[in-house]
Formats: sequence, structure tokens, C-alpha cells
Amino acid sequence: MSRIVAWKQSVVGAVIATVLAVPTFQGASAQEPLGRAALASTNLVAARAAFEALPEADRKAMQEALIWAGTTYSGAADGVFGRQTFDAVAAFQQSKRTPPSGILSPTERADLQASAQRARSAVGFTIVDDPKTGARIGVPAGLLPKTDINPSGGSRWQSTDGRVTLDTRRAPPNATLASLYDRNLALQIPGRIITYKVLRPDFSVVAGETATGKFYTRYDAAGSDLRGFSIGYDKALAPQFDRLVVAIANSFQAFGATAPVASAVAIPVPPSAQAVTSPPSGRRLIGTGIAVTPRRVITTATLDSCRELRVGEVAVGGSQQPQARGWLTIELPRDLSAATASFGAADATPDQSIIVVGYTMETGRPTLSVMPGTMSEGQSFTAPLQPGASGAPVLDGSNRLVGIVGPVSDDGRKVAGITTTRRYSVVPSRDLAAAIPGLGDGTKAENARSAAHIAAFWASALVPLTCAP
Repeated sequence: MSRIVAWKQSVVGAVIATVLAVPTFQGASAQEPLGRAALASTNLVAARAAFEALPEADRKAMQEALIWAGTTYSGAADGVFGRQTFDAVAAFQQSKRTPPSGILSPTERADLQASAQRARSAVGFTIVDDPKTGARIGVPAGLLPKTDINPSGGSRWQSTDGRVTLDTRRAPPNATLASLYDRNLALQIPGRIITYKVLRPDFSVVAGETATGKFYTRYDAAGSDLRGFSIGYDKALAPQFDRLVVAIANSFQAFGATAPVASAVAIPVPPSAQAVTSPPSGRRLIGTGIAVTPRRVITTATLDSCRELRVGEVAVGGSQQPQARGWLTIELPRDLSAATASFGAADATPDQSIIVVGYTMETGRPTLSVMPGTMSEGQSFTAPLQPGASGAPVLDGSNRLVGIVGPVSDDGRKVAGITTTRRYSVVPSRDLAAAIPGLGDGTKAENARSAAHIAAFWASALVPLTCAP
């Protein structure tokens, strides 16, 4: 998550910043507004004031240019100042051997825009009003010179060697977002893995990998009118095209300039890996548990307001062992269907990329998801988490346990329906050694693996925690 040409950004930059992989892919995500801790820095305070003094159009143009200029920026071009914007501006300044103040002078802004334009021109990136679907979309025409009509009746742009294909799509009248979403998930292709999926009332996204490639499909809805796009590309081209997926997604307006969709630039970072049985009606997801023995689970979920706890499919009654250094042990009346595993342990350093594998609630079902993040100072990290992530494992790129996520509250804080990136506490792995047999022996330390591989490894040891209201 070697460039063929110079070009753009992450989640879809950090790429798509970690995009279609965490360490391999992400998509454009809403960035974290600066909190009080970050604002303690004089440079950050000054940079934020300078950024917010600009007109909104200029702020968005700067972020879009940061994506194209090859900086670390991986968020949406939304005009909102966050740590990603500051770091990307500072990185651009360092590349020009100027002091990394995070504040661009008028000359530096012009230089940034010129760099971005050169990158766009290098791939022939052009905004196209597609006559087949009525959508507006950015197309790297220099890399995808072959044009045609696809079997769905939309437009097709393709590389000369056929290794990259971009299609626009307009769904048939009887289709719904849910039916298209379900059909995409149900495709049975050897080696096909879904690494990210989301279904919302106005849009859906399914992304993943095959044995040799990557794919990303999106549909937006306005009533019964469904329009979208898909892109598939060879894995060998991921260093360039992961970032181009971000650019394309940021540019996409399903209904043209007349009705831009708010979520078009809010591609959420967490890739989904596995769904479990739907909880009984009215139950809510409160956290993720790690099975350390067949009848013992650890978590950081808050159980105080839980009237009836279920760990996976097992109902749990009675009191549980109290919090110990921020985590809780749950004793079960019978064996879980989950399988315990041996975990290697690791310490993390500030600015290190990590991923969180935990449960989220998708379409009424607990769904195992992979969420990228970055370690911060102290025992904390930043990531776009939902309440079900309480107790989820925090992992480095070699699939070693850094710790588990502290309690995650549900304050409804989202941008365009997408959970924003925020700072969370982590219970370090060294504090869990007594609870997890064999932890720290390095058994599962591996070379950097894809998000899909890591999620598949942890799926058997993780269970959703739900409770009655």
C-alpha cells in the first residue's frame, strides 16, 4: 500500500495513506480535526490559523494538490485542517529544502499547484462528463488510452496492455444498492478476497484483491437512479494505482456537477473481512473479545450498562473479573466456537503504522473489519474506529500484537456518514502477558502482510460482544 509516472496520494494515500492495503491498501478518509493536545504545538496552531484564513476553495485546492504532489497527505480534499494536512505541507516544504513550518507562502502555494499540475499532466488526468451514465469522473487518460463501451452500457477506459480497466456503470431500473452490494460480495472467484465493504443509504463500496489484482467498485444512489464506477488493476501496479483510485474517487460525481454526492470524497479506511450471525433484534455491539482459552476472553469493552452479555453465541451471566490495567477477563460457561491462537508481541514507536482488527456493525450484523492507524506519543494511536473496536488487537505490519484498543465511546461523530480519525488509548502487549499464554515468544512474527492476510489469521480468535439494551 516504483512508480510508472509521477502522480497523486493514500486510503484510497497516505494512499489511498495505507489504502487498498493496510500495509497494502486504503481509501480517502476524513482526517482528524486537531484536538487540544495537538494544538499545544506552536507550529500547528499557526499553521491552522493560516490555513483557515484562506477561502474554502483555496483550502480544498491545496489539499488536492498535496495528494497529487506525492506528499504523505491521504485525506479528503474537504478544506478541513488536520494533522495530515500539516504533515503533508511540512513534507512538501522539506522536499523543497525550506523550513517545514506547515505554512505555505504564496510562492510555495504556486509551486505546489505547479507540481500537482505536472503530476496530473503526466498521467493525462482529465475530468470527463460521461455521456453513457451522466456521471462526472476523473480519468488518467494518458495511462488508459483505450476507450470503449463496457457490457453494462457504461464507458470503459483501459491501458494498452489490458492490465488496468476503469468502467462507469448505471444500474438497471430494478436494481437497488443492497442487491448490487450483495451480488458483488457473492461473486465466487478463486483467490478473491474482500478487503473493504460498506453499504449506506446513499452509496456502497466493495474493494478487494484477487490472486493477481486489486479492484474497487462504488455506486451512488439518488432515489432509484444508481450510478457508479469500478476499477481493476494488476497488483504490480499498486504503488501507482492505489493512489490514482483516490484521485478518481475524489473526483467522482455520480450525478454530474448538478448533484455532487457528499460522500464522494469520504472513502472510509476500514476494510471488512468477515461477518457473523446476526445478533437478536435490539442487541447492540459493544466491543471485540480475544479468545485466549476456549472459555476465557479478554476485552476493554464497558459492561456496566449491559443487561445481557453475549460473547459470540455464548450468553454470559454473573459478574466478571474487574478491570486490571485497563482490561477485563470474561469467563464463559461453555467453550467458544472461536479458536485460540499464539500471538507474537511487539512494542510500537511513534508514527509507526499499525492496524486494528475488530468488529463493526454493518447492515445489522457484527462484521470483522481492518482499520489502519498510526501510533502516537505515549500509549495511544489514531485511527477511524467505531464502538465495536473496544478490546480489538492492535498489530504491526508483521502481524505482531502491539496491544489492545482501550474503550471506544459512541458519540456519533462522523463526516458524511463516515467515522473520523481520532486518538485512542492502547493497553500495551507487555501488560497482557499474564493473560495470554505464550505471548511474546514471537511465534507469529512475519514479514509485512496484507490486511486481508492479517484479518484471516485473527478471525478465528476474535468474537463480537453484544448486549441487550
